[in-house]
Amino acid sequence: MIPIVPFDDSHLADGVRLSQQAGWPHRREDWALVLSISTGVAALDAEGRVVGTAFCSAFGDRAALNMIIVDAALRGQGLGRRLMEAVIALAGDRALSLVATPEGRPLYEKLGFAATDEIVQHQGEVVRHLPPPGLPVRTGGADDLDRIAAMDRAATGADRRALLTRIAASGRILMAEGGFAMLREFGRGTVLGPLAADTPLTARALIAAAAQGMPGRFLRIDTRPGLGLGPLLQEIGLPHVGGGTEMHRGPAPRRDNSFTTHALASQALG
Repeated sequence: MIPIVPFDDSHLADGVRLSQQAGWPHRREDWALVLSISTGVAALDAEGRVVGTAFCSAFGDRAALNMIIVDAALRGQGLGRRLMEAVIALAGDRALSLVATPEGRPLYEKLGFAATDEIVQHQGEVVRHLPPPGLPVRTGGADDLDRIAAMDRAATGADRRALLTRIAASGRILMAEGGFAMLREFGRGTVLGPLAADTPLTARALIAAAAQGMPGRFLRIDTRPGLGLGPLLQEIGLPHVGGGTEMHRGPAPRRDNSFTTHALASQALG
């Protein structure tokens, strides 16, 4: 039987190889970000190569399961289920969430996950003629992290301060009176997220402000279709190119309706 071991830095190169095989854009740095705030497992073949991965990112009493990949040559042999059982055990009694591919969804349903929403991925090169933000937006900094963590917790129901601090250390923060957005290098270019806002107007202002600083550059945003951001994202050059199914197991998060997540940190991290 293929052994499953704790994932560590020595497995990152193989993780990148697996994600490339799956068609994901993750770089070594993107894997390292997830590993820095998560625990993970790796399945190893007889030569010690990583042929499967799964991660658990704990955020207080909730956890996101992510980076669930099985080498194409080994799919359909039960390895995906073993990896899932291993990270579910790492999560303990936390409520769980993940974003499923169509291929993975049947397994997750068998393990007690229920679909709750769709995630839509928009990406492309930002056009040069952009709508104005509409509301004041400024550059944020370390002094804003307490406020950012509070807004994010109100929107997600999870304590993600460690993740937010990690993103802020290497990324860029945008602040509005009623929300925030973060930008960081990811995959083919830059990802905008998380973005939490008190109103759709604030969310649109933050997106427009981010785009104004990136004409001609590659930008990705993962959002939910019910938030109605599609037309704006199309306008700034980010067509809908894919997505996944948001799934949960356990109690629903206790969100504060004063803020809403308009863009995910990533499909892996919510």
